[in-house]
Amino acid sequence: MGMVVDVILGVVKILIGGFANSHALIADGIHSLSDAATDILVIIITRISRHVPDANHPYGHARFETMGTLLLGSSLIVIALLLAYNYLKLVVIDGSITIPTWPALIVALLSIISKEWIFRYTKKAGEELRSNLLIANAWHSRTDAFSSIIVLIGIAGSMIGFYWLDVIAAFFVALVILKIGGQLVWDSSKELVDTGVEPEQAEQLQATLLSAEGIVDVHDLRTRRMGQDVLLDVHLQVDSTISVSEGHQIGEWAAKKLLNQHSFINDVIYHIDAEDDHKHRHQSNMTLLPLRNEVTTSLADSWPTMPTIEHMTLHYLDNRINLELFIDNVNMAGATASQIEQELIKRNQQSQWLGTLKVWVN
Repeated sequence: MGMVVDVILGVVKILIGGFANSHALIADGIHSLSDAATDILVIIITRISRHVPDANHPYGHARFETMGTLLLGSSLIVIALLLAYNYLKLVVIDGSITIPTWPALIVALLSIISKEWIFRYTKKAGEELRSNLLIANAWHSRTDAFSSIIVLIGIAGSMIGFYWLDVIAAFFVALVILKIGGQLVWDSSKELVDTGVEPEQAEQLQATLLSAEGIVDVHDLRTRRMGQDVLLDVHLQVDSTISVSEGHQIGEWAAKKLLNQHSFINDVIYHIDAEDDHKHRHQSNMTLLPLRNEVTTSLADSWPTMPTIEHMTLHYLDNRINLELFIDNVNMAGATASQIEQELIKRNQQSQWLGTLKVWVN
């Protein structure tokens, strides 16, 4: 609908602007035709961006909206610079100033009414569809209405004797187009370089996660925009003594709560931590702790006649491994749990990875 209105307005403005000697109306007509061309782009890109995720675009196609907005803004910048150059040349070099006639006033007034209606209609549709591109296009229509008001003033001023006003209004229209294009390019460029949400919004997201049951702390929360949606990844700290499956379930509930309370969040990737590992992960000299097989081999090498370990639990905390060993009482070989603990600690005191050690008897 916007495209049809823009085509009609563009043609009428250019024809009447030429007939009625109004440079401002001609400039506004070119502006309207450029809107029609960009409306076609909006239609195509919006359809593509609504496609479901696929193998090549696992996060969806929302970035096509960003690309479309970038192209839209770039085209407006080019049009604005061409118009500005044309009217500077007209005044400075050619010195050609003509006085508009009354048909230009009528067309400018019709343009204001039409553009304001298109703005309200498109903005409502953009909000319902959650489309940044449509909303951007709606505000583009609103600025068109404002520029048409300037054109109306310029035409009227020229007709009553202020001859320069029509050309000044035309130049102003070019500047308005330039500002819109620049803002669209800037906003879409920030999204393409993965600019996150505003700090206040990030604090709200963190507060929601902290309010979820089982969450001890939240750190390394990162966001990036994809069209109207936001992708989020975060580290969730839980009690260090719970099972892996319980920690995962806590993370699932926290992510669900986030998605329910913040509709703009499209996807949540969370990492479950038993402690705040932020300081350790960002240390350049940090070394990885040994895994189960290496720990088992190290214990066996330190005490070849050690009673058989039925089960072993490893807690990786504070850059150390806290061990829990479960030994069947038939394998105790006359030793107590306390004696086994003391002997293992003594034999492995050189192991820099060893934290606490606890022996349990089944």
